Amino acid sequence: MKKPSLVFGFLVGLFAACLFFALLPSKGDGGSDVRLLKIAHSQPTSHPVHAGIVYFAERVAHYSGGRLRFTVFPNGQLGDEGQTLEQLQTGTLAVAKVGGAELGNFVPVAKVFSLPYLFRDEAHYWAALNGAVGRDMLEALATIEEEQPSGFRGLTYFDAGSRNFYAEKPIRTPEDLIGLKIRVQSDPVAIDTVRALGASPTPIAWGELYTALQQGVVDGAENNPPSFVSSRHFEVCKAFSFDHHSRVPDILMISSNLWDSLDEEARGWLDQAAAEASDFQRKAWQAGTEEAIKMMKAEGVQVYESEVPLFIEATESVRAKYASGPIKEFMDRIQKVAE
Repeated sequence: MKKPSLVFGFLVGLFAACLFFALLPSKGDGGSDVRLLKIAHSQPTSHPVHAGIVYFAERVAHYSGGRLRFTVFPNGQLGDEGQTLEQLQTGTLAVAKVGGAELGNFVPVAKVFSLPYLFRDEAHYWAALNGAVGRDMLEALATIEEEQPSGFRGLTYFDAGSRNFYAEKPIRTPEDLIGLKIRVQSDPVAIDTVRALGASPTPIAWGELYTALQQGVVDGAENNPPSFVSSRHFEVCKAFSFDHHSRVPDILMISSNLWDSLDEEARGWLDQAAAEASDFQRKAWQAGTEEAIKMMKAEGVQVYESEVPLFIEATESVRAKYASGPIKEFMDRIQKVAE
């Protein structure tokens, strides 16, 4: 787990003071008590994730009668996903959207989300996430190993589609990846997956990837269509290949400090708003994906369908490597879910 660097004692007091004042009630319209809270994510305001988060904030305000109000900070204004998770742990941030892959660096069991071909297809993905195993996964994120609290808890899942390869040439089979340098997240499962497929995994910060592709530091990357378009990577990569090697959800996370300070009624407002925001964001994601694919094609990107069975076979060693302990338990439960 990454931990904030608290070297001097006075910093501890500073964080505590920040939390204290962040959660102090203030007087809003009509004299009612109002908590003004922060919610952060790393995507631009044109992204479906932003639409889902704004909707969540609106629903929380509605159910709370304006007593809980969120200010949304998009575009990584409060830091990258790792940094926002650290802020959740200290209580200086109320809610953040993070990817399942980044969570794996904090809570080991979350690595299950990154496993290649864990989900058979989109229907299986949502059947698992919206069922008992998905709810249990959200609960599991509240603790690390040996019951040590993580400092945050999961509220709901947002759609992040499937991750696929893009480069200057199509990636139809694993053989097409041999010798290529492919940008990956700083996620051990993603690194192992790309290596198993024959490419050289190269972790690079998302904000630096456009230049890295443009200058040939890497030959390609992997992500979903909305992110491919919003980052304008279509300007430097003209082949997008649907191999669906992973389906890693985005997850709305809340600080345990905030959650523990709320009564059951307030927690109910957040849970209901989160459920509605997940449904809303899924619709926004579908529309955004369709629009992104249209834009890709209009910009001269060739879209390909890869030979998925070959990719499944090539990544068997990755699934086997992580199939132990709690990760294996969730793997087995997910694989048993009927669509």
